[in-house]
Amino acid sequence: MHSERANVRELDVRDVDGEPFSHIMGALSDLGAGETLRLVNSFEPVPLYGVLEERGYTHDSERVGDDEWHVYVERA
Repeated sequence: MHSERANVRELDVRDVDGEPFSHIMGALSDLGAGETLRLVNSFEPVPLYGVLEERGYTHDSERVGDDEWHVYVERA
């Protein structure tokens, strides 16, 4: 299902020192029309979901391994 998405940019924050929030918001601000951000994280970033919705994004999450989550984010 997710592999069929076109125009996917990936941001892997598993190795970011400290809070990755600014990296995520920066990547989202660079997202063009019709593009999707695939956020790769070591856990499900549940606190981020409310922020995404407040800022006009939709998200879809998928656990792909014991320590790997993919969150697909698009403009609503």
